[in-house]
Amino acid sequence: MSDQLLVIIDPVARRTDGESVRIAKDVLSAGATTKVCLPDGPEEFARALERRGSRRPVVVGDDRALVRAVSLLHRRRELAGCALSVVPVGGVLALAEALGVPTGAVAAARAVLDGVERRMDLLVDDSDGVVLGALRIPPLAAHEATAAEPMVSPPGRPWLRTTYKSLVRTLGPRPAPAAPAPVAARLRVEVDGETVVGLDRPVEGVSVTPGSAGLAEIEIHPLPNGTEAIPLRATGQTVTVTGPDFRYRADATVAGPVRRRTWRVVEGAWGLTVPVAG
Repeated sequence: MSDQLLVIIDPVARRTDGESVRIAKDVLSAGATTKVCLPDGPEEFARALERRGSRRPVVVGDDRALVRAVSLLHRRRELAGCALSVVPVGGVLALAEALGVPTGAVAAARAVLDGVERRMDLLVDDSDGVVLGALRIPPLAAHEATAAEPMVSPPGRPWLRTTYKSLVRTLGPRPAPAAPAPVAARLRVEVDGETVVGLDRPVEGVSVTPGSAGLAEIEIHPLPNGTEAIPLRATGQTVTVTGPDFRYRADATVAGPVRRRTWRVVEGAWGLTVPVAG
């Protein structure tokens, strides 16, 4: 891997945790020759990645920034020859952690400098979208998604968070809302052309993750009908989901609605720098 780094600092990371950004930049600059880019939005982010030359790209940002980088390299057909590194900074870091990247700024930056490249499988859909970690149908309910994302004050308005906290203290504790009843979906799920569940059997959810050796792992949860429903599991290279307009969560992003979507596994499609096992 190249000893020269292109450090792309996502604007969301700069706004949410400037101290971690500073620490990561200092550690990386002390250990390698670095060029730091501070894009203001997705277009500048893409332009910086495209003009990286021989420098190894390092994304300082959250899961969404990592997925954006992988998506851009995939669309340019440059994933195979590019080892990505990430220093997770922000409020949505579950994907990076699941992929084996430390979530502390110092440890993650040191892994960039001293780690090894791990090749991983990728899910690619028929619209050229990518999934690094997990695909879920349906996505999280609205109240779950809101609870999972921390509140961030807009730039230049730190008073907003203080006002919000004061209002919460004034109102006092409120009872937690009751969990909504499961919503059944009628979906046909096919794995390598074979139907695993049909439209006649409602399901609570479907999850697909890149497994190993070029196979995806699929888990389907049928809607219980008087008795506990046993999840259906399968593995395969392609997964096709068909049904009435449905949305899905791919990593940290909700997509759709669509009526049909096919995902295929690309074995060893991308590389990520992770700490040396030991």
